[in-house]
Amino acid sequence: MAMRRLHLLFFLLATSVAARAKVVLPGIFADHMVLQQQADVQLWGKAKPGMSVQVTTSWNKKKYQVKAASSGDWRTSVTTPVAGGPYNINISDGEVLTLRDVLIGEVWFCSGQSNMEMPLRGNSSPILNASEIILHADNPSLRLYRVARATALQPVADPKGSWEISSSESAREYSALAFQFGKILQEKLGVPVGLILSTVGGTMIEAWMSANSLKAFPVVKIPPSLDTFQYPHREPTSLFNGMVAPAIGYGIRGFIWYQGESNRHEAVLYEKLFPAMVADWRHLWGLGDIPFYYVQIAPFGSSDKTRSGPRLREAQLNSMALIPNSGMVTAMDVGMENDIHFMDKTKLAQRLSYWALGKTYGIRGIQYESPIYRSMAVQGDKAVVTFNHAPYLTSYRKKLTLFEVAGADRVFYPATAEIKANTVTVSSDKVPVPVAVRYSYKEWSMGELFNNDGLPASSFRTDNW
Repeated sequence: MAMRRLHLLFFLLATSVAARAKVVLPGIFADHMVLQQQADVQLWGKAKPGMSVQVTTSWNKKKYQVKAASSGDWRTSVTTPVAGGPYNINISDGEVLTLRDVLIGEVWFCSGQSNMEMPLRGNSSPILNASEIILHADNPSLRLYRVARATALQPVADPKGSWEISSSESAREYSALAFQFGKILQEKLGVPVGLILSTVGGTMIEAWMSANSLKAFPVVKIPPSLDTFQYPHREPTSLFNGMVAPAIGYGIRGFIWYQGESNRHEAVLYEKLFPAMVADWRHLWGLGDIPFYYVQIAPFGSSDKTRSGPRLREAQLNSMALIPNSGMVTAMDVGMENDIHFMDKTKLAQRLSYWALGKTYGIRGIQYESPIYRSMAVQGDKAVVTFNHAPYLTSYRKKLTLFEVAGADRVFYPATAEIKANTVTVSSDKVPVPVAVRYSYKEWSMGELFNNDGLPASSFRTDNW
């Protein structure tokens, strides 16, 4: 009889513990995380169906109450103060789960393919100045999150990963481009910064788009299953579902993006897909037209005639006019002829930070816009090309060699080019009447035209041949 009572007691205790099991949170809500400052940020998770979940934030001692749905899902929003911390967040459905060392600051979502993914430690290609960057990486106000690689044809609920405090060890494995961007922001703004990294190398933009956003593009086929694919991460919607959807709703300030090399064979389509992806991500996050800053692909000496780097760069350049509150970093001066994974990620991180600091945070004096072709006027046997965002142009006293000019026969010849203020005068003795001008419109070239702030001009053409 005593043994039976003991078994009954154990059963009742086990049942009681199961009924009071802690709430379960997605991996992105964890110790050391950064929440976006001065915002209503969402928190969500799982609990026993119908259970009341209480969230208490230590910065204001406020309690938020929410009831778990029949599925066990719950979601609420909490109001964050100005940047600061560390704080704790208690989440309880009868048993308390505590998130510790939570900072309030600025959060950016960083995504794309290999040139965004490449860690500071490098791989088959090294990262310029990596040892020094890693040496000085200790920064308790910079927090790093990396979404684990995952593919799916339906949205995944939990982005696997963990928040890490920036150190030589954690930075070494983190995106060289994103890390340096975050470090610059943290030091300049003087507030905590959190980076969420979601990247996979060798991927097309279609993989990062939702099924809904791809409905307008019937040419893009979503497979019924990923089971038969050797590289499922290359299939449409697979990475959106596995590595973007789980983070949607997490409070962020904006996005940075570097992708496009894998779409060089379909530049015309990319020019439509890219704005559609950005619009969809913004819609799903529900934060309005938050900043979207991206890097134009760098020149690379590809011999694949089915792909066009110049045309893809043109699509990215044109996208700035199609995507509200966006900005493009030009990479014409960092590419490498024989390595698509160029070493210098520092210049691009700096230029992304210029966009964020100058445009998003409104810090005066920081110039972020590269020279952009504005117009062409023919004066006799010369074409005069004018640029925006360049009170003055420079080639750093070097001869300009990348301009070409064509007449009515559409044959381009190397041109003599001379800078005067914000214009370049282009001519060739083989073209008596210029009709069109191109600059650096090649798979491989090293950019040589800059504005007075040292920002390079994109490759461009005045024709559409």
